[in-house]
Amino acid sequence: MTAALITGVAGLALLDALNPATIAGVALLLLAPMAHPVRTAAGFTVGAYLTVFGLGVLVYLGADAAAGAFGDGLTWVRRAAFTVAALALAAAGLRRLRPRVRPAVTVPAWVNPCTAAALGFLMTGADLPNAFPYFIAIERIVGADVGATSALLVLAGYALVYCLPCMLLLVAGATHGDRVRRRRGGLYARLGAEKEQPRSVPTALGCLAVAAAVMTVGVAA
Repeated sequence: MTAALITGVAGLALLDALNPATIAGVALLLLAPMAHPVRTAAGFTVGAYLTVFGLGVLVYLGADAAAGAFGDGLTWVRRAAFTVAALALAAAGLRRLRPRVRPAVTVPAWVNPCTAAALGFLMTGADLPNAFPYFIAIERIVGADVGATSALLVLAGYALVYCLPCMLLLVAGATHGDRVRRRRGGLYARLGAEKEQPRSVPTALGCLAVAAAVMTVGVAA
């Protein structure tokens, strides 16, 4: 396992960790009027971790099998990863061509410390198709041919870095309590509250340009 692989995957994981839905979910649970908000948010984080790690293992095993079964399988794995990234960026760009209302992240009535992991699983799993760094990281792991054990360790580390913002919120909530409640409220207001997103042609064009560049790199790879 090379340092370049670990550094590259860690960088992609840090980029992927800035996930508004997951961070807002933890912030909302810590703010929610319930008996054990920190435990509930911890369960949510565990669900998010298991989702990222478990689906990563499934995608890795499928990609590794494809690379082993076909002589140019790795090329198609790489192209698939970059295609997913390009499509996610293009979809984000097209959404900015019209005004929209971002729905609020809310806590379902069934969520408690025992069921919070299921909510983390659902919210994180629903957002993974847009997490293009995730698929590029898996392509890098397959291409490095580090073996199954090392690959699983890297995927476990990726999932840990992905959950880092959630864990920092948990530590703040558990150690400082009400003193950071107002800051968590501001974080939720920015990331999880209902918000009108006006049309932005420059943002849309920027996303589409990056999507085209990513697709070009994928095809040439």
